[in-house]
Amino acid sequence: MRDVFKIGDVTVKPGERASVEFKVPDLYTHTGITMPISVIHGKKPGPVLFVSAVIHGDEINGAEIIRRVLHSKKIKSLSGTLVAIPVVNIYGFINKTRYLPDRRDLNRSFPGSEKGSLAGRMANIFLREIVSRCNFGIDLHTAAIHRDNLPQVRAVLDDPDTERMARAFTVPVILNTNIMVGSLRESAEDMNIPIVVYEAGEALRFNEVAIRAGFDGVISVMRELGMLRKQVRRKPRPEPVVAKSSTWVRAPQSGLLRAMAPLGASVKKDEVLGIVSDPFGEKEENVLAPASGIIIGKTNIPLVNEGEALFHIAIFARKDNAGEQVEEFLDEMDPATDDVPASEPTIV
Repeated sequence: MRDVFKIGDVTVKPGERASVEFKVPDLYTHTGITMPISVIHGKKPGPVLFVSAVIHGDEINGAEIIRRVLHSKKIKSLSGTLVAIPVVNIYGFINKTRYLPDRRDLNRSFPGSEKGSLAGRMANIFLREIVSRCNFGIDLHTAAIHRDNLPQVRAVLDDPDTERMARAFTVPVILNTNIMVGSLRESAEDMNIPIVVYEAGEALRFNEVAIRAGFDGVISVMRELGMLRKQVRRKPRPEPVVAKSSTWVRAPQSGLLRAMAPLGASVKKDEVLGIVSDPFGEKEENVLAPASGIIIGKTNIPLVNEGEALFHIAIFARKDNAGEQVEEFLDEMDPATDDVPASEPTIV
């Protein structure tokens, strides 16, 4: 029989689920507030995995991904322990904003401290009480407000376990990115806990393709870690393509953007991605791709100022192959292509 799993003041026996409410600082109205956590402690031994979302309070796709994971029949035979945190930044979530009330970014405030700012205290609580009890981690994100991200994984591939998780996530694009100072990824790496970041969709919006891809990715990583039985697919998904670099294309002038290249499009160097003009159309400038690659992020608002980021392009050693991978992936995740009814209603 496995040992019990302890988190906060809650003890979870093997084969049981538990809901945990972690106390965080009160609102200034003297209203108490907690961070909700769900723990599934399998009967069989295995790793402890945390899956977190809404570290940025307006990035809500991850909360729905975690809900689907927790309600999936697949995890009834769980080996190991799943620690799910659907809403880390509860303050930003309530106020529909990226930041905490002290105007700090929680994902730039790790490792934090017990006596620091509100953001620092939240980061410290999360690391000390949750992350430190785990062996692996998945952090779910979206693009910022008025921006959209193609489903992608960001990870440091120098670590074999991190690379294994990234490749198992089943999205077509992996960015081998540098770690931002003060991020959860940086602190997890310092604690020798492999972690991958999933990015997809837009802030304050549900995106069915992003949610489906995230759900499949989390389940696939759990299979790779031995927490769930591996599944043999009739048609294996193609291996993800690792981007060697990425670049942002910025507005050449202020004005109204007429975008011509969609998210996921394969583009060539110097291809016209859009046109920025003044409201009268008297002055127009083309937005050109600085390199060949795949558009993995773009702005959704056509009102732009000079220098604003418009398109995010991932650059690959084999662009044609990457384009095919992305197209096949998007077709598979598109609800319109379902051959059988999905287990969850499609969000439209």
